Amino acid sequence: MADPVEHPADQPGCPSSQDGGLLPPELRAWMLLLAATGAVEQELRSVVKGNLDVSHDEFLVLCLLAEQPEGLRMTRIAELLGRPKTRLTYQIACLQHAGLVTRKSVCGDKRGVEVALTEKARRLLTEASETLSETVKQALTQFVGPAQREAMCALLPDLVADTQDSSATA
Repeated sequence: MADPVEHPADQPGCPSSQDGGLLPPELRAWMLLLAATGAVEQELRSVVKGNLDVSHDEFLVLCLLAEQPEGLRMTRIAELLGRPKTRLTYQIACLQHAGLVTRKSVCGDKRGVEVALTEKARRLLTEASETLSETVKQALTQFVGPAQREAMCALLPDLVADTQDSSATA
């Protein structure tokens, strides 16, 4: 078996990332970034499962709720994650069964359901946060190389200019 590659981001990009193809530069850049974030997500999946005993999609729900102390409506969670409401209903049921979220009806809206983290979920996220953060940092270092950075700068030139302006005035 071959040795694992330490820095796959340094290898030649996928064929769609090369100039002269059918895709405009913005779409090629997006594909490079999408591939890098997908690789980071893969690295994170097993760490999430091992530390929190939830799926990656359930973890994303927990992360959204962690930033909203009052909770979020299920329709808003579905919008933010780009998930079908039926799939989200199943994920919320799993999280509720694990004691990680609560569900309650929204006052004045008989169809509205609000979801919030439990103290158990807050404690687990706090305990796992350092490991999860380190996993993300290591994966980004491994999968985001010069091509991905160049793609990000090409997609967000105003962001690059703002960053340069901020560092020049500091």
